Amino acid sequence: MKKIIRTIILFFDRWLITPITKLVLLISGLVKNNGREVEKFINRKQTLIVLSLIFAFLLFFWVDKNSDTLINKSAEILYNQPVTAEYNEEAYVIEGLPATADVTLIGRTSDLYLAKQYTSNLSISVDLRGITPGSHKVKLNYNKSQALGTIDYKLDPSTANIVVYEKVSETRELDYDILHKDNLDSTLILSKVKLNRNDVIIKGASYKLKQVATVKALIDIDKISNPVAGDYTLKDVTLMAYDENGLPIDVEMVPGSIDAEITISSPSKEVPIQVVPKGDIAFGKAISKLTPSINKVTIYGDEDKISGITSIPVEIDVSDLSSDKTFNINIVKPSGVRAISTRTIAVKVELDSEITKEISDVKISTINLDSKYKAQAVSKESSAVNVIVKGSEDAVNALDTNTIKATVDLSGYTPGEHEVEVTVTGDDLKLTYETKTKKVKIRIEEK
Repeated sequence: MKKIIRTIILFFDRWLITPITKLVLLISGLVKNNGREVEKFINRKQTLIVLSLIFAFLLFFWVDKNSDTLINKSAEILYNQPVTAEYNEEAYVIEGLPATADVTLIGRTSDLYLAKQYTSNLSISVDLRGITPGSHKVKLNYNKSQALGTIDYKLDPSTANIVVYEKVSETRELDYDILHKDNLDSTLILSKVKLNRNDVIIKGASYKLKQVATVKALIDIDKISNPVAGDYTLKDVTLMAYDENGLPIDVEMVPGSIDAEITISSPSKEVPIQVVPKGDIAFGKAISKLTPSINKVTIYGDEDKISGITSIPVEIDVSDLSSDKTFNINIVKPSGVRAISTRTIAVKVELDSEITKEISDVKISTINLDSKYKAQAVSKESSAVNVIVKGSEDAVNALDTNTIKATVDLSGYTPGEHEVEVTVTGDDLKLTYETKTKKVKIRIEEK
């Protein structure tokens, strides 16, 4: 402790009291001609202590003021400030110029607070007027008229390597894409689209224009509030250019957007339900009635797809069924159908005792024969078959024999004689059909 106190005393004696004493002696020498009283006053021990204290306080306040300036100096970063460029936009395309830059403000806390109040007017720009095509390194500048003199402004980046291209233009045919089409109600379809123009002008560097494979108008269904069937006009439809891989290409387009007229419709069709039993019911039993809870449904979809649908099949598994039963079945939408008015159906199956009936002389027809060939039966026996029909007494007695069809499938067959399997079907699905003759001989010839 004594060493520490001794060190402090020696420090003040060397750097404060001794210099002040020398200064006082100097002053004393200068003023000694003014009288012994002044000399006595200055040479007093008390006077030297007071003067030392005055100089010590002055030194303290000077150091404190400067240290306060250093300690309170801080920085603020303004991120993503927009960068603008001044150049002939009709003649050139600029690449490599950053869209934004960060600005670091350095200064006293109080000055930073004031400086941030002016950041809305702080702009970063680069002057490219008079620039020529080629590669250039340019400097980014901030608007000094909106800056405070007590703040240091530093840009990141402060420079940019840019490439200047001559701007060229081409006319391209305009196509369209539908966005959020699946958000339409399943009973609705977009049936018609008409753009208010067929082409647009694209502008940019020549190498960019060569990459453009297609230009499309992006028609967004979500821009229609609560769409229903009817006509709509969409304004300011966005245009996009894409390369051959479907990636967007940044080019200028004239006009920048277009209008589109669209028609939303709800094509529908009412078709009957066709109940199709699958599997073999219990021995000695047959289906006497199939009673669905509904006989018809309405289907929705593209008109060209639903036009070919004549009925909706509903399959029920009757394997080993031995008594009456009601089935609850989910209706499966056929291909091309977007929606169906009813999704579930109840089918009541009633059983009776099975009887058998033979239908003779059912003519055989050919299907799937190549159009350049003709076919005929080799013999009379191969031109018709007898069919065994099984079912309930009521269903068998009500059968129209003209609804029974015997066919041979000749797809892939070439000229010559062939033994082909016979298939028998009928319109009444409550009955089963079986041919007594499994195969027949058919002769195929070129026309």
